[in-house]
Amino acid sequence: MRRGFELARSRRRSLVSVDKANVLDTSRMWRRVVEEIAPDYPDVEVRHALVDSFAMELVNAPQTVDVVVTENMFGDILSDVAAAVTGGLGLAASASLGDGGPGIFEPVHGSAPDLAGTGAANPAAMLRSLALLLEHALLRGDLAAALVEAVDAALVSTPTPDLGGDATTGAFGDAVLASLMELASR
Repeated sequence: MRRGFELARSRRRSLVSVDKANVLDTSRMWRRVVEEIAPDYPDVEVRHALVDSFAMELVNAPQTVDVVVTENMFGDILSDVAAAVTGGLGLAASASLGDGGPGIFEPVHGSAPDLAGTGAANPAAMLRSLALLLEHALLRGDLAAALVEAVDAALVSTPTPDLGGDATTGAFGDAVLASLMELASR
């Protein structure tokens, strides 16, 4: 919870706590913990949302959401909804952050073993997960921003089949590398 508040503080100072407090005892406990911690972060606006109506909010107005804290099951569901809204699982990076270590950084979709060796995998989510690692675990926001910019450029110039293009995984990677080289020469 504190990690979510800290992240919100460094971004738009807005945090949404998602639960199902109208039905689940564990969610009512979750809300109590949020309310106990919130006074330590008076500069962060906190609001509570029920998971079902929040899923609808993600679909209808994703631009209003910045930092979300929730428990694992709701997080798994909502991250897939958010991925669909932003273009699909091939674009969705993930960072599981805590105070006890560097975190876990991985694409939301996992490893896609069915695409191994075909050249058809979209590496954007993996590369964006690497950018999250650079930012949050290695504290290299400069490198993270450069990588995100390079991935975004490659998504426009060299889209993979899942995005309506015909680029292979390797061609996409080459486009990211070329963009990084161009950024480094500036």
